Amino acid sequence: MKRSDLMLRAIIVDDELKSRESLKKMISTFCEGVDVLSLCQNVAEAKEACSQLKPDVVFLDVRMQGETGFDLLDQLGTVDFKIIFTTAFSEYALKAIKLSAIDYLLKPIDADELLEAVEKAKLQKNNNALDRIQQLLQNTKVSGSEKFKMALPTAEGLSFVEVRDIIYLKASGAYTEIFLNSGQKHLVSRHLKEYDETLSEQNFFRIHHSILVNIDLISSYVRGNGGYVVMTDGSTLDVSRRRKEAFLQRIGYKD
Repeated sequence: MKRSDLMLRAIIVDDELKSRESLKKMISTFCEGVDVLSLCQNVAEAKEACSQLKPDVVFLDVRMQGETGFDLLDQLGTVDFKIIFTTAFSEYALKAIKLSAIDYLLKPIDADELLEAVEKAKLQKNNNALDRIQQLLQNTKVSGSEKFKMALPTAEGLSFVEVRDIIYLKASGAYTEIFLNSGQKHLVSRHLKEYDETLSEQNFFRIHHSILVNIDLISSYVRGNGGYVVMTDGSTLDVSRRRKEAFLQRIGYKD
């Protein structure tokens, strides 16, 4: 079956009329096989539409007047559809979305990114989507970053790991190797840059163009041209000369 043959029943939730209508028009123009069933301006309308229309996917605004898209997910209890968040805000909520490996679109929405998100929604298994949403809601409620969990897409599906248990991440072409406290290693089909952007505020630092480390799990730093760090698992990782000064400032070390 071709991807374009897979049909999606969709709902758009956004408090701005212009945004709702613009997204509907973009979907009609660029996304074959998507039927927009309803346009909702708030959580109450969206809750009723989801219950009655049983959508396959919901385009959900992160922040609306006095409420958020997370409020809708909380109130529904059981979420049996896929989510594509839409937002103009790059804030903690977006970081939680990224950690949970849920698709999002930054406003103004790009047509190519919209099409890519829709095609992924067509192929995504519902059980994976539900796992991601459940973890997302947990991530938005925790008080400390050390309790965050990150969803890692693997060949078998998803693996959820606590961010604090990640020792370091290593670039491997278009993939990233993720090394854990348990001794496990995950290979995921995402560039290291994506994790750098997501984890930079979770006390991770990119000491080399191919290495991102958990600062909390550095055992020692050894001086040198760039020097190197020793991690809690015994790994020795070079610090590039270009990143040395910023790294030493980050850890409060004076060379």
